[in-house]
Amino acid sequence: MIKQAHPKGLYLLFVTEMWERFSYYGMRAIFVLFMVKALLMDKAAASGIYGTYTSLVYVTPLIGGYIADRYWGNRRSIITGGLLMAIGQFMMFFSGSLFSQSIGTATTMMYVGLGALIAGNGMFKPNISSMVGQLYPAGDKRVDAAFTIFYMGINAGALLAPLVCGTLGDTGNAHDFKWGFLAAGFGMLISLVVFSLLKNRYLVTPEGKAIGMAPKRAVDTSGHAKHEPLTRVDYERLAVIMIVSAFVIFFWSAFEQAGASLTFFAEEQTNRSLFGFVVPASYFQSINPVAIVLFAPVFAWIWTRLGNKGREPASPTKMALGLFLLAIGYLVIAFGVDGLQPGVKVSMMWLTSLYLLHTFGELSLSPIGLSLVVKLSPVRFTSLMMGIWFLSNAAANKFAGILSALYPDPKMAPPVFMGYTIHNLHDFFMLFVAMAGVASLILFALSRKLQKMMHLAA
Repeated sequence: MIKQAHPKGLYLLFVTEMWERFSYYGMRAIFVLFMVKALLMDKAAASGIYGTYTSLVYVTPLIGGYIADRYWGNRRSIITGGLLMAIGQFMMFFSGSLFSQSIGTATTMMYVGLGALIAGNGMFKPNISSMVGQLYPAGDKRVDAAFTIFYMGINAGALLAPLVCGTLGDTGNAHDFKWGFLAAGFGMLISLVVFSLLKNRYLVTPEGKAIGMAPKRAVDTSGHAKHEPLTRVDYERLAVIMIVSAFVIFFWSAFEQAGASLTFFAEEQTNRSLFGFVVPASYFQSINPVAIVLFAPVFAWIWTRLGNKGREPASPTKMALGLFLLAIGYLVIAFGVDGLQPGVKVSMMWLTSLYLLHTFGELSLSPIGLSLVVKLSPVRFTSLMMGIWFLSNAAANKFAGILSALYPDPKMAPPVFMGYTIHNLHDFFMLFVAMAGVASLILFALSRKLQKMMHLAA
């Protein structure tokens, strides 16, 4: 059997998303450090702003998906979103340039930049993801592999971002943060230019029909728009998306500690000396994307091999495995910090091990979820349902900020969460072990029922 190649449009979307993610993760790698060191915020306040920002970044795709499905189409939405995000990053650059003259002005500029980033991401994110599935005919078995390739693009950008923006911005001199934000802005411009120049050539169906255009609404003989009703199968498939999205909240709220509490841990209690070089705390956020790029093909091979033997787990089972691996990652680092005294630093291997296990969990959950949304959604609702999928990320990121604010500070009273007192780092990390572990067990128990509700669509 001749292996059919993926359409070239997939690689255009790969590169477009890679540079957009470079922009997003580059800013994220230095964001909390900028607020603490340049704008002189305390960690709890910085964590709260971080959580609100990353939450809203995933709320607005619901609006962007609706606008694209009903009015603009994917292409126009992506270009509009890209322009807004570029503006947002340059506003962050101005914030980093002005804080020494006026922290108040710099803070205002930061909020304006965050607003543009939030709005732009809402237009960009659901539409770039939903276009991947449109490149393939219905029922094409290459869709899962396509999302794995696309997901590698996401993480190639996330890999480069902390290295470039962290090197430029996280130097120990607060005046250098602006250069990291500037690099993130140029990354967004590259994404926008590549997409704009090549979209007409490569974003087409196998028959050569352009995808992502503004929708054409069918009308009846009276001139009114026609609406095809959803079937029972449609409703059950949409219910599956809703249910697994709820479990995804528990995954990302723990996973997204990378941008806040785990950055504090890397900065303060991780021995970052390596061959005479002090590794910037922001660099640790590159471990996950490096591992994604290395291991995504391995996971794709595993799923294919199991599928050929008729033993491939259903998508909800894979996602339950992802939650379990997340819990194990936190269990490892909880062991590493057990009995650790404030000010004592631990080996980088503990944090590296956590990120590696979290990567395996992510590969079992995130690309599988994106593919599931495309396969289960009615075509006319794909971008909207992708927005709903990202809505779970919004709730998770807001929750992540709340949880990050529980990071223990020896100078303050121990924080309490739902009756659980967090005296030290061990207690803090065990909170995530319990949260992700319980969610994993429940999703494992529901997997067979969810598989039936998908009606063999995934």
